[in-house]
Amino acid sequence: MRIRRQRGFTLLEVLIALLVLALALLALSRTAANQVDTFGALRERTLAGWLAADVLAQTRLATPFPAIGTSDGRRRYGGRDWRYDVVVQGTPVTAIRRIDVHVYAPDDPKSPIATLTGFGGQDLLP
Repeated sequence: MRIRRQRGFTLLEVLIALLVLALALLALSRTAANQVDTFGALRERTLAGWLAADVLAQTRLATPFPAIGTSDGRRRYGGRDWRYDVVVQGTPVTAIRRIDVHVYAPDDPKSPIATLTGFGGQDLLP
């Protein structure tokens, strides 16, 4: 009867396999962290876009033919405080005005998170 010697993995092979597994898990955790950060930024831009649409609609409903100029305001929306400004400009058609809404995060007042443009005027009433 012949005795077979059983071979398993050497200690070096096991350590290399664990190193490869650790590197793969590290890369996976970094990817997951990046996805979480991206989701937060996307949520913020989405809320800012919704707020811009709401401010534009309220501006058009309050004054169908708004006066040319700039106004600003603050509003709590989606559990956050936001700052926005509304810029009304004339157009080549004198009965129509361009309305630009810019929404800013309270901690970054220089660059808008969302910008929305709409038009209001006497010729656009239903």
